[in-house]
Amino acid sequence: MDVMTDSRTRHHRWTPLRLVNSEKAMRRWLIASLVANMLIIVTGAVVRVTGSGLGCPTWPHCYEGSWTPHPASGLNGVIEFGNRLLTFVLIIAALGAFISVWLNRRAFSKLWWLSLGIGLGIPLQAVVGGVVVWLKLNPSLVAAHLLLSVALVVLTAWALTMARGVPPDVVSPGVRLLVIGTFAMAMVSIVIGTIVTGAGPHAGDINAERNGLNILIVARVHSASAWLLTFGSIASVVLLRRERHVRATRAAWILLGTVVLQGLIGYIQYFTGVPVGLVILHLIGLTIVTLAASWLLFSTRRRPAVIDNQVAPSAPAREPAPSSR
Repeated sequence: MDVMTDSRTRHHRWTPLRLVNSEKAMRRWLIASLVANMLIIVTGAVVRVTGSGLGCPTWPHCYEGSWTPHPASGLNGVIEFGNRLLTFVLIIAALGAFISVWLNRRAFSKLWWLSLGIGLGIPLQAVVGGVVVWLKLNPSLVAAHLLLSVALVVLTAWALTMARGVPPDVVSPGVRLLVIGTFAMAMVSIVIGTIVTGAGPHAGDINAERNGLNILIVARVHSASAWLLTFGSIASVVLLRRERHVRATRAAWILLGTVVLQGLIGYIQYFTGVPVGLVILHLIGLTIVTLAASWLLFSTRRRPAVIDNQVAPSAPAREPAPSSR
């Protein structure tokens, strides 16, 4: 009896490997990575709207010869330094996800390279952030810094979809094309939004360079792209529901809801002079729209051509010609 008890104790004894060596742990690490990548977009927004982009004026040090902010930099230094520290959280989450995927690679053979790409994207993101600081918040690089985080959110959402092991809904070619177009329009709208930011008052610092574009014109172009995204989301709901794809329809409804809410916030901030609080809310909405658009994209796949194009019936066999005798 003592031997059996000791055996059970050893079996249930906690080890560090249990943090990563299961499919459940893998999904948890990927969720952590997704949340961290979304969070750094939000903290980056806080850096920008509070004018803290140069709160740490050097990189990789915060100040020359110091990793921490100088007391003279005040709250701006603390905000920028905190945003930099979040990079280490991203690295830990991405590393845990990669190790967990690697240990489960037999069941998820196509997932390890995706988790590796996410992990490599994080130090790349940090380097881009350093170049942004070196070039004193160049608006094009500030936009690239944000868009790289958006790409990491998309890739992490894709990885999490694969890790769940739930097959996507098989939709008709036309509907799949609509879903891809809706996702693409979401990304286009986000890109145009970064251009609007580069022309406006919240480009990172009061002395930061602007892109020189007319903010009224680019804001209207951004609004037009958001309306196209709204129409694409509505069409996706209608057609996916018509084809009776329950999960994909739910994803389309969520995207439509987030887009409408995001558009409402955008219009309010535009007509109220772009207040700081609404700008941060708009960036939070950006992360949710990115996730919702990605979920819709990865929850569907095109029906194979062999099903769409029915094989033509074979010609009836010829009767043998009568033999002459």
